[in-house]
Amino acid sequence: MLHLREAPTSGAGDRRGAVQTSKKAIGSSAALPEEPTQAERFGKARADRSAALLEDYAELISDLLGTEGEARPTDIARRLGVSHATAIKSIQRLKREGLATARPYRGVFLTPEGQALAERVRNRHRIVVALLIAVGVPVEAAESDAEGMEHYVSAETLAAFDAFLKRAAPAV
Repeated sequence: MLHLREAPTSGAGDRRGAVQTSKKAIGSSAALPEEPTQAERFGKARADRSAALLEDYAELISDLLGTEGEARPTDIARRLGVSHATAIKSIQRLKREGLATARPYRGVFLTPEGQALAERVRNRHRIVVALLIAVGVPVEAAESDAEGMEHYVSAETLAAFDAFLKRAAPAV
């Protein structure tokens, strides 16, 4: 992949190099990674996408239980913008994974493992939002973007984000 970057110009009339290519841009390379490495990366991305769904549901159920006192499938479906049937299917998956329980006419509850997952996701979300804001992203965009990014950031990268934020924070 070839990345473009804007090159500095020496004056208003200087058009040469207004945009130049940089082969040394982050993430660019002339050769593909080794097959096992690339397969591992794509496999991780697929697994992360599958886990992201469960994480969103666990986080929302925790939020609803904390604010509303209950998490009904209808409320979950509306807040996630999915059909009731889709919400029920995902709740069943949470139950199979041991992350939630449901009682007839009482809604959905998280198991201790489900609550721990929700707390980890909430913490990741908080760190990603804080980093985005620290680099100048507007709050609303940071919140929106973090909803996707929080699921795909590795523990190592998240720790680096957190360390950066701690170093960048003004001393109180």
